[in-house]
Amino acid sequence: MSNRIQPIATAPQLGALLQGTRKSRKLTQAQLGARMGLSQKRVSELELAPGSLSVDQLLDICNQLGLQLSIQPRDEDQQATDSQQADW
Repeated sequence: MSNRIQPIATAPQLGALLQGTRKSRKLTQAQLGARMGLSQKRVSELELAPGSLSVDQLLDICNQLGLQLSIQPRDEDQQATDSQQADW
């Protein structure tokens, strides 16, 4: 995984990022779950429906995968694009 910033705007994007990072680290869901005190099934659920992650779980899974969470304002071009899409 590269050291580039990956903007996340939706829960499915978050799930895909977490799953992709886990796989790139050559970890199974069971291995990641063991590190976090979760079952393999729960890790699968979090990757498929990350909207059910608690903030604590999100920070823990990021830590376990070697990711850091950063929150920053979106650039104005992205905000305009998102606003147009929301009007549909």
